[in-house]
Amino acid sequence: MDSKQPFGAFTRPFYLGMYLAKWFEVCQVGVDCSAVHYCDAISIADRGLRSYIKTLKTAIAQFQPDVIYAQETLPGIAALIAAGNRQVVFDFHTLSAFEYWSRISTASNRLRELKQFIKTYIAQGCLIAANKLIIAASRDTIEMVPKWYRYKPAMQFVGNGVPEDLIHAPISALRDPYQALRPKQIVVTVAPKAVGYEFPSNDMSVEMTIEIAECLQDKPVHFVVIGRDRASVQRSVPSNVTFTGFLPSREEFVAHVAQADIGLLPFPKEAVAGGARNKALDYLACKTLVVSTPEGLRGLDEFQHQKHLLMTGYDSSEVAKVILEACANRDRYTPLVDASHRFVQSHYSWAAMAERVGALLEREATT
Repeated sequence: MDSKQPFGAFTRPFYLGMYLAKWFEVCQVGVDCSAVHYCDAISIADRGLRSYIKTLKTAIAQFQPDVIYAQETLPGIAALIAAGNRQVVFDFHTLSAFEYWSRISTASNRLRELKQFIKTYIAQGCLIAANKLIIAASRDTIEMVPKWYRYKPAMQFVGNGVPEDLIHAPISALRDPYQALRPKQIVVTVAPKAVGYEFPSNDMSVEMTIEIAECLQDKPVHFVVIGRDRASVQRSVPSNVTFTGFLPSREEFVAHVAQADIGLLPFPKEAVAGGARNKALDYLACKTLVVSTPEGLRGLDEFQHQKHLLMTGYDSSEVAKVILEACANRDRYTPLVDASHRFVQSHYSWAAMAERVGALLEREATT
């Protein structure tokens, strides 16, 4: 964990850890583990390599783990392969070098993006060369590793899940945070931005949200961006866009997602939005109709256009037209919402994902 709130890339280690703690004795180690309430946790509070290694060695000496599960493994090259020859399993949320490479052509500072690409390519390559089991959050990562590194380590796919509080959210009983904006239809974009972290794909989604909103300024549609303040956007913003900042509680987040009319995933192709999987699943679990570009659904191939959600092209005006049509004909899309909710319930709970991860960890710990 690297955050006071489980969002974005930190959602996966938080919820996998929560359910793994039901079957294993777990200790979470990360830069900021203050959100972890379900097991022992150690916060490093420093991103320096020495701090990573020192803290991890302390945790190893104290807890004597059978296996170390290294989530989001670039920092400290997984603390120099888990500070020794311990049994280690890596988790690849995405192929980081691919993300940076895909964004170079559109980056405002191409040299910086190139440096990040080289840095992450080498770092993730070291993890791959360590010949440890890799659990990947998407099938495309498993397919890309041998193409990018000319080597195929042992890899298993375990996707992202949905928390129980979203799957079973009492939607009709939740406070409507958009009451002051009604009767307008509410379209939400979840795009966290925290001090000290960079999420280029989220920045791109906010930019596209504003472009879409500009196309609908005279329509009864209002856009709400969750997870960042207006001050984080360095451009003019139309009056039909509101920024919530970080919501103060989990209950507020659930209410804002569940009471929205549309959950928007407005990612351009160059965003390489691996983290969007979390947002898509959150919307679907809350019975919120999803409108997404193809990139917003990368890694969620089982969800289909006109069966579970609405997929658009990458042009902002096209997305705006789909949103306007969906808002005007909500009843038509109720079967999509119901179908996607059932599918999430049966295939995408974090408990089910953690059970699969647990079986892999147990196997590694005993070999």
